[in-house]
Amino acid sequence: MTKVFTNGCYDILHRGHIELFEYARSLGDYLVVAIDSDTRVKTNKGPNRPHNSQSDREYVLRALKSIDDVVVFDSDEELSNIIQNYCPSFMVVGSDWRGKKVIGQEHARELIFFERIDGYSTTKTIQNLVNRR
Repeated sequence: MTKVFTNGCYDILHRGHIELFEYARSLGDYLVVAIDSDTRVKTNKGPNRPHNSQSDREYVLRALKSIDDVVVFDSDEELSNIIQNYCPSFMVVGSDWRGKKVIGQEHARELIFFERIDGYSTTKTIQNLVNRR
């Protein structure tokens, strides 16, 4: 069985996320998506995030046919351990991670960069909603 792994916040799903999941799933038989805990999102993105709770984000992701498993992580070490436990053939991350240290990449056979789709960003979506008020 070929396992594929990706991770992120996935606070407000948009087309870019769905295309990433579909691409990642096309690489193998089993797609694992890890999501940042609510505490980690608040620490990394600010006190007003996440917009959707960890349990809601997990529920929505589990409903997608391209995703086989969803796990939650709270630290870099926990993320690395999760990746090591799954031992994926492929780890898929956004192209904005090129040239940067990707946590847990040493536990995957191959790191693959997914080209981000212009115009899709959760942070920008939230900012646009705030600006409308």
